[in-house]
Amino acid sequence: MVGDPASEHRWVVDPIDGTVNFTYGIPHACVSIALQGRRPKPRSSRREEALTPICNLQSALRNRREPPHVGCSSRERGSKSQPASDADYETLVGVVFDPFCDELFTAVRGQAAKVNGRQVRVSSRRRLDEAIISVGFAKTRASLNQMLPGFKRLVHRVRKIRIMGAAALSLAYVAAGRMDAYVESGLRLWDIAAGGLLIECAGGDFFHEPVAGGRHTYRILANNGLLRKPLAKLV
Repeated sequence: MVGDPASEHRWVVDPIDGTVNFTYGIPHACVSIALQGRRPKPRSSRREEALTPICNLQSALRNRREPPHVGCSSRERGSKSQPASDADYETLVGVVFDPFCDELFTAVRGQAAKVNGRQVRVSSRRRLDEAIISVGFAKTRASLNQMLPGFKRLVHRVRKIRIMGAAALSLAYVAAGRMDAYVESGLRLWDIAAGGLLIECAGGDFFHEPVAGGRHTYRILANNGLLRKPLAKLV
C-alpha cells in the first residue's frame, strides 16, 4: 500500500510480506513499513529568481487563463501541482518485523541499521564463490524470460542460492550480513521501500530501477557494495 501521492510524506506498507509462506504455515514472513518524504527540490536559477516578479504580475493579469510563459515555473504560473512519482520520494524511516524470530530491523536515514537495537553491517565478502545470494521469480512470462538466463549463469558461480519468498526479509538479511546479495525483478514498492533503506544504512548498495509498464514495480540488485559489478555481469 502506498499513501497519498500528493503529500509531502507518505507511508509505504506491506502488512504481510511473504503472504504465500504465511498462508501455508511456513514461518518466514514479515511486516514492512516505510515512511517516505519528498526529496529536496533543486534551488532555482538566478534567471528564474529574476523572472519571479514578472511571472507573478502575469498571473495576476491572466484572470485564470493559462497560456504558456517561457521562464515561469509551474508554481508561479498558478497551475495545479501534479502527483509526485516514486522518484520524487526517499525513504526516511524503514522497519521490518519478523514475528517468527522476534526480530525488529530498523533504519533511520543517516544512522546505522539495527536489529533489536544492535547495530549491523553488510558482509565483507568480495568473491562470488563465497557468496550466498537470495533470488526470486515473478510469475509473468516476461520476467521469467528476462531473469532465468542470468540465474542459470549465477548458480554455477556463487556458493549458494536461496529462494526465501519474502522480499523485505531478504533485504533485511543482506543488511545484517547474513546474505551477500538479493536479485529479483517484478517487486513492488512496498516490498522494497523499508529494506532498501536498511541496506543503505548498513553500508550496502541498493540498486533498483523501474520495470517498464509497471506502476510501483522494480528490478533490484541489492548487495554488500562489493559484489555489484560481478553480479551485474551475470544477471
